[in-house]
Amino acid sequence: QVQLVESGGGLVQPGGSLRLSCAASGRTFSIYELAWYRQAPGKQRELVTTITKGGTTNYADSVKGRFTISSNNAMNTVYLQMNILKPEDTAVYYCYARLPIKEYWGQGTQVTVSS
Repeated sequence: QVQLVESGGGLVQPGGSLRLSCAASGRTFSIYELAWYRQAPGKQRELVTTITKGGTTNYADSVKGRFTISSNNAMNTVYLQMNILKPEDTAVYYCYARLPIKEYWGQGTQVTVSS
């Protein structure tokens, strides 16, 4: 079992920045990939960014150059630095962990970009 707890969401003006954190506990030694997804009202959940245990990262085109994912070597903490935020980034952001035979989700944290 792995538990994921996100924090750092909130209200920010367009052009601003936020940093999300996700703390993993439990069988974290089995995690080989961490990711952030988001779901806006009325839309499907979409992949934002991933990071592997080897440090390889991948980003959705919509956030490239603005968002940065990072994690510690133990893969029990993952961050999402979000810069130059836009209203269309408004969504619930979910932390995700992939293990060899199972995957886990956090409860989500709301990010609202509005003036």
